[in-house]
Amino acid sequence: MNQANLNQAKTGQAGTSQARDISMNLVLQGQDNCSPRLERIAALTAPQSITRLGGCALRCEGITWSPGLRQTIEVAAQAAQLDATYMMGTQRLQDYRLVAMDMDSTLITIECIDEIADMQGLKPQVAAITEAAMRGELDFAESLRRRVALLKGLDAAALERVYDERLRLSPGATRMLKAVQAAGLKTLLVSGGFTYFTDRLKTRLGLDFTRANVLEIVDGKLTGNVVGDIVDAEAKRATVEHVCATLGITPQEAIVMGDGANDLQMMGIAGMSVAFRAKPVVREQATVAFNFVGLDGILNLFE
Repeated sequence: MNQANLNQAKTGQAGTSQARDISMNLVLQGQDNCSPRLERIAALTAPQSITRLGGCALRCEGITWSPGLRQTIEVAAQAAQLDATYMMGTQRLQDYRLVAMDMDSTLITIECIDEIADMQGLKPQVAAITEAAMRGELDFAESLRRRVALLKGLDAAALERVYDERLRLSPGATRMLKAVQAAGLKTLLVSGGFTYFTDRLKTRLGLDFTRANVLEIVDGKLTGNVVGDIVDAEAKRATVEHVCATLGITPQEAIVMGDGANDLQMMGIAGMSVAFRAKPVVREQATVAFNFVGLDGILNLFE
């Protein structure tokens, strides 16, 4: 079953009787010491069998799916701080050819522009605009121009400080990247952030492709401007499409990860979309949503 059909079944839009006849698998996973919680939630699904995937992950197989069961599991899993992912059968990681990732608050834990603004004493003002843009309440391109304008006059050395002192990879990022690279998948980092950071992460992590915005710097100072076209939602989608075409694959062979509203277009064309600790509008539309586990939680979805 493809993503559209899976989402249709999960929302019950396929028709009540048809939805009830669907046999699915459910991957449950969480953080350390979650085994008792896993077993308690798994028992609610009445599975035909259970496969252990690790200390804090298991797959419930042969579940007779229904909208009521889905609601029960979602409420129980949230309360137990577990991520629950429905799957039709099993897949191999090698079935995909590309992993495309947003950067800020997805591959890394911070919003770089908010931390740069902190060097100007303007983090609260900039962070409020960032948050509204990620919820989809503001046009991304306009919000970025507003935020970058507030950085005018800042010494460019602030970028290095943010990278060295504040930028951290998200939990599970290193393990996830090593696994997908070992499986032969290509990697793309596409960001509404800045090339200063994506360029360094490309070298550090051995990424294949990157795209981001260019901050204008004159005489060692930020001018408050972005050079060239802004990488917004449309540009992110177009970048994924371009990289797929370069690789000779379709977007259905891509896994796309993001957290904000400006990621929805590129996530929407992917074979698998992953909402990582994302805004509600993104979680609702993604194939997979991780609120508790790290990025490496995706590895438990594959054989």
